Amino acid sequence: MTKVIVTVLFCLLFGMAALMAGEKNVFDFTLNTIDGQPAPLATYKGKVVMLVNVASRCGYTPQYSALESIYEKYKDRGFVIIGIPANNFGAQEPGTNQEIKTFCQSKYSVTFPMMSKVSVKGGDKTPLYQFLTDKAASPKTGGEIQWNFTKFLVGPDGQIITRFEPAVAPDSPEVAAAIETALASLKH
Repeated sequence: MTKVIVTVLFCLLFGMAALMAGEKNVFDFTLNTIDGQPAPLATYKGKVVMLVNVASRCGYTPQYSALESIYEKYKDRGFVIIGIPANNFGAQEPGTNQEIKTFCQSKYSVTFPMMSKVSVKGGDKTPLYQFLTDKAASPKTGGEIQWNFTKFLVGPDGQIITRFEPAVAPDSPEVAAAIETALASLKH
């Protein structure tokens, strides 16, 4: 009898934990700004957010221009881009946070929020990217990050809407359509 009760309690607790984990969203995470200050992503609740793992020495680095352009185009409507430097692919982001910040501002006039460098792949993957790449939790958008400039579009509720791989330009028609659709859901 005691064994049955313990088993039932374990199942209930496990089930509750699974339910609670299923409710997790992007806004439950905190990163650090490129200047090292805590930056709870909950600050962006109610906005449409694009998370992008970026690098300064990548063939896709010129996408910074398109990212800044779409940020400028949509920011007044509740859209924000968050650049997240990572050095996981070909050592293409070797600099310090200060060097990355200077590069982004001087070369691409980046004004969207930039975070401190993190790992988006491997054993030291930051918790946000563990969540973003979880294939079981997000079958449509999960899966390992393949390269720099992978883009996740997140709705105002913190749920992942879609994912764009690095070769998809930030200002492509498919990205613009996804942003427009997400922004249309905002209550103004």
